[in-house]
Amino acid sequence: MSKQRALLGTAHSSLLCEVVDGALLIRHWGAPLTGDIAHVELAQRPSIANSAFDQSQSGGIMRESSRGFLGRPTLSGHRNGSAWSTKFEVTDFHHRGEGVAVTLRDLHAELEIVISLELDSFGVLTQNAAIKNLGNSPYSLDEFIHWLPLPQEANQTLDFAGRWSNERNPQRRDIATGTWIRDSREGRSGHNFSIADIALTSLTTFQHGQAWATSIAWSGNSQYLVERLWNGEQSIGAGELLLPGEVQLAPNETYVAPTLISVYSNEGLDGIASAYHQHIRTRSMHPQRPRPLTLNMWEAIYFEQSEEKIKKLVDVAAEIGVERVVLDDGWFHSRRNDTSGLGDWVIDPAVWPHGLSSIIKYINDAGIEFGLWFEGEMVNPDSDLYRVHPEWILHEGDRIPPLWRNQLVLDLGHEGAYNHVLEQTSAILGAHNIAYIKWDHNRVLVDAGHLGKAGVRRQTQAIYRLFAELKKRHKGLEIESCASGGARVDLGVIDYVDRFWTSDNNDALARQNIQRWTSQVIPPEMLGTHIGPTHGHQTGRTLELSMRAVTALFGHAGIEWDITEADSEQRGFLKSWASYYKTKRALLHTSTTVRVDYPDEHGLLHGVISRDKAKAIFAYVQLTPTVAVNPAPLKIPNLDRDATYDIKAVFPAGEPRYMAVKKPEWMSGITMSGSALSVIGVTAPILAPANAFLIEITKL
Repeated sequence: MSKQRALLGTAHSSLLCEVVDGALLIRHWGAPLTGDIAHVELAQRPSIANSAFDQSQSGGIMRESSRGFLGRPTLSGHRNGSAWSTKFEVTDFHHRGEGVAVTLRDLHAELEIVISLELDSFGVLTQNAAIKNLGNSPYSLDEFIHWLPLPQEANQTLDFAGRWSNERNPQRRDIATGTWIRDSREGRSGHNFSIADIALTSLTTFQHGQAWATSIAWSGNSQYLVERLWNGEQSIGAGELLLPGEVQLAPNETYVAPTLISVYSNEGLDGIASAYHQHIRTRSMHPQRPRPLTLNMWEAIYFEQSEEKIKKLVDVAAEIGVERVVLDDGWFHSRRNDTSGLGDWVIDPAVWPHGLSSIIKYINDAGIEFGLWFEGEMVNPDSDLYRVHPEWILHEGDRIPPLWRNQLVLDLGHEGAYNHVLEQTSAILGAHNIAYIKWDHNRVLVDAGHLGKAGVRRQTQAIYRLFAELKKRHKGLEIESCASGGARVDLGVIDYVDRFWTSDNNDALARQNIQRWTSQVIPPEMLGTHIGPTHGHQTGRTLELSMRAVTALFGHAGIEWDITEADSEQRGFLKSWASYYKTKRALLHTSTTVRVDYPDEHGLLHGVISRDKAKAIFAYVQLTPTVAVNPAPLKIPNLDRDATYDIKAVFPAGEPRYMAVKKPEWMSGITMSGSALSVIGVTAPILAPANAFLIEITKL
């Protein structure tokens, strides 16, 4: 009988799996495999050690104790205390193209699992699983984790930590013996959520070296894991973190696990980012039209809303060239501050005596789209909704969870609460010309019960369903995912939204790091990046307009600033910057992101290069003062080495502040080969800290 084996392969990576003794094994995930692979199983067969099993054992993809596996299993659960141990056997193996679907059954535990693995042309591996209860009694599923093997040269991991206004800070550590677990228990992916877990070598950089990345496509509780066993075997995994009793499978019921989306790269962390970006861009729901230059009014007016104030903002926005304005928190019933009103999604006549129609018309007549803020998953105790339906919150027993920003969480798994939010939101959208909604989520979920059972999974599924229904009812509607800034940025909600608010922190210096690492997975056209106020509201720093504008350019650009306070020179710079963004956004939003391994820790060099390597835009950012007089040269990798390029500095929002008598002469324009620009580069100007400028590169 021939082996049931599948080799999935692209130019970037390969995955080899096969059936051995009834178990499905993933023998390799990583660098491309070619040629004769018939004897890989024999080549991998280990020695029989002293004090070990008499024959070589493999737990297979299910990592089962019944097959001699001593690490963390893929599936954990039981049937009222029985069926706690499994031994799945492959009953169907279907390989087609770069995909494989495998059915496994355990007739003793009365379970069936269908696992699919698919590798796309960019090297992105999509991993799915569905677990079905074949028995006549309920099955309690405690955990299901997707796992992938890691070679031993993967000796470090990189993940991300953070808090409000300081999301996605990288943390890198050595892999040691044992199981490392990174839980996210906020009920949303969260500020401290690691958007990916990446295994890598100690030599891996942005441009060079091997990396193995996983990202779970889920917005609720989740966990990432890395495990190294006593025998040297190591693996990386991720899955939904299930609360006690959260999944009780009735007879014939199926649990569909969140998808794991993984990438192997031999071109460093930028290779990982490029694969994720290309994969995301090929989705049918990916935003297609140019990303409108957006003015969000929150940091301009906060809760002080009035038609007069907004008209003044819109007049300046039209002069600058803004294409969309968003009215943030404060437009609805009794919402004068953050202590009341959430849950009552009706226009407040005290603020808008004539409704929103006239201001929307004023905005539309200026050639600008209108967007509106909601926070539909939340409710204030001081609201009409809560006074009538206090039982519609996520809660356990007769307890009320502690308040967070004066609010509680609506149980969207409750059909009454779900329909209330859907119908009130839909009524506002249906009655007005609203092209866009900013959907916020300003607190964590704790004690999140639904009718006596844990309710986070149900809540996550409900918000996906709500977003899908709103888009179905209101054609062309775009949704921004905001959760106190960047606390719901993940590959689960991405299929339902068109933009992420990357962080509530609009300070451009802080944003350099936040945007740099969020783009490790999410392409820039989906990341909201705004020019904030001159004096930052989050950090208190005062930054040059040029620095704020350069930082905001590398994403779905916008403004969050009371631009009526801008003087004539600043308005002129904003107008030229807006024009530059519109001219260059096709390049910014379709190209390869490059984060140069710049040798000077005081600066950053990053940008985008078009797929045909004909055009590029880079930013040099001076973070802190250099120790040496001259910063390290600016070397641009990944261009056509034999082509000649025109290189020049551009200043769409004004020049940076220099700390020199004379800036480098090349900044006015120079020609160089791609090879020379990569190997020799150009001299970096001496900038004051927290300053930046742009470099345009065009093939001649």
